[in-house]
Amino acid sequence: MLHRRALKAVWNQLNRQAMASLKDRNWSAWSRRLAAIAVCVLSALSPGCHEPVPAETTAAPGPRWFEDVTQSSGLDFVHDAGPIDGRYFLPQVMGSGAALFDFDRDGRLDILLLQNGGPQSGSKNRLYRQDRPGHFVDVSAGSGLDYAGYCMGVAIGDVNNDGWPDVVITEYRGVRLFLNNGDGRTFRDATREAGLENLHWGTSAAFLDYDRDGWLDLVVANYLDYDPSVQCASGGGRPAYCHPRSFHGSVTKLFHNLGRQKGGGVRFEDVTLASGLGRQPGPGLGLLCADFDGDGWPDIFVANDAKPNHLWINQHDGTFKEDAAFHGLALNGTGHAQGNMGTALGDVTGRGLFDVFVSHLTEETHTLWVQGPRGFFRDGTGRAGLAEPSWRGTGFGTALGDFDQDGALDLAIVNGRVSRGRTVENPALSAFWRDYAERNQVFRNDGRGHFRDLSASNPDFCGVAMVSRGLAMGDLDGDGALDLLVTTVAGRARLYRNVAAQRGHWLMVRAVDPRLRRDAYGAEIVVDAGGKRQRRWINPGQSYLCSHDVRAHFGLGEAQLVARIEVQWPDGLREEFSGIATDQVVTLERGRGRRLGVTR
Repeated sequence: MLHRRALKAVWNQLNRQAMASLKDRNWSAWSRRLAAIAVCVLSALSPGCHEPVPAETTAAPGPRWFEDVTQSSGLDFVHDAGPIDGRYFLPQVMGSGAALFDFDRDGRLDILLLQNGGPQSGSKNRLYRQDRPGHFVDVSAGSGLDYAGYCMGVAIGDVNNDGWPDVVITEYRGVRLFLNNGDGRTFRDATREAGLENLHWGTSAAFLDYDRDGWLDLVVANYLDYDPSVQCASGGGRPAYCHPRSFHGSVTKLFHNLGRQKGGGVRFEDVTLASGLGRQPGPGLGLLCADFDGDGWPDIFVANDAKPNHLWINQHDGTFKEDAAFHGLALNGTGHAQGNMGTALGDVTGRGLFDVFVSHLTEETHTLWVQGPRGFFRDGTGRAGLAEPSWRGTGFGTALGDFDQDGALDLAIVNGRVSRGRTVENPALSAFWRDYAERNQVFRNDGRGHFRDLSASNPDFCGVAMVSRGLAMGDLDGDGALDLLVTTVAGRARLYRNVAAQRGHWLMVRAVDPRLRRDAYGAEIVVDAGGKRQRRWINPGQSYLCSHDVRAHFGLGEAQLVARIEVQWPDGLREEFSGIATDQVVTLERGRGRRLGVTR
């Protein structure tokens, strides 16, 4: 059952909110708060909502899903975390991210990898173009993205609606915007002309059209008001990286896109304070932008490290209200704020509602919040079997994807400690970083939302301990299966090809609004095939510091025909597309389907 402490904390906050609504004579809000209290109580009384399912008595060998193809792919990136000089500079242990995107629009995913050695290090970001299926060439030199800095996260989106994907890179005390020049080779730094400024420690970033005006806005999670002069130590008095509680958290910043300017540029306005996001600081690490309350407007979820998470609910007037406790996402089922880091969104139970997964520290349990009824989430970690594994790591990047294409979303987590642990043997790591390395994990979904650890049967992905941070997911070789790219601290980026032997049929869907000439961030895709309905949500900004393949991937099992696809576009238009075969990439354009109506 829900822990008594959690029930009391949530009950008290919801009760205060309900009384405030009653005092203001806001009857609609009052009724919603009472409904939430009822859900809270019912969840607490419902047996098994946080009870672990008994572990399997036998551990049958599982399938092998991933093969390390880093060497043969041409990917030769090595991450620079900066010098090991006794300062224990906190940004270096937090790592850097990566992006999968088709920057030259040739139909193949390319790769951007970030460096964190500092402006004086000489270690520059690297851009890799895919020249043939599964093989990459370094085209960094002269690309405009090849600069050295304390680079953390990356977001991909077409900010000026010219049909070419642009790049935002967050930094320790900075953010930069690079506009795609549309020549298939180069980008230009447009940060100053765009009015973007972020003097905080930026981590994950994502694009969303929060006011639904057709222009992608930018949200940047900021971590800590970090002071490098502060020195910290472990329990034995040995120097160590500081705990996030040693510093105040920073606010998540929101930038409103004012549209294309003369010369093809773009301008942003900092609306952090006006929107309400400036009222409550983080420390933020992970982001999700999606419609959490079902009203058709995109909201913002921020995973805060060692603090309650934030869920900023869109008020349709340019402002947001923090309401994570009301929706059940502030704390885990035992009433604790854990080391919230990486994020993943997807329907793991097949009920048509997205669930939220957040990775945590080694000594904690990762949390899966299951949605139902719509807009309300409960901790379903135990029931999902994710509290069962006898071993867990400090999870950062994470992804929900159908790796065997059976119609159920599986789970991948990449791990690496932030404090010293047992020293591992890995010749590829320096002696210093071997104390922080952990192996990764992968779990198979049985189709009902229960997961089984397949790490032992996937030695390439899970058998070697590293200090992993970013995890980006997408079909990198064009075979219809989801591959994985992993970034590590002070180590090589690793590329893992999906080699699952018993994969089902598949479909990749790209949703495009031709009026805007870009991918329809915020669109909801429903595929009917083989008597099953599956949903995906278009936004690549997930995981930790990373940007996924923007296309929606569906595993279809034995189904050989797609009965219908329904798209709910960000502006509320609903359309149906039919006559689509499986095992292909299909681009659906707004206005080209059979109109079903407008939902909002």
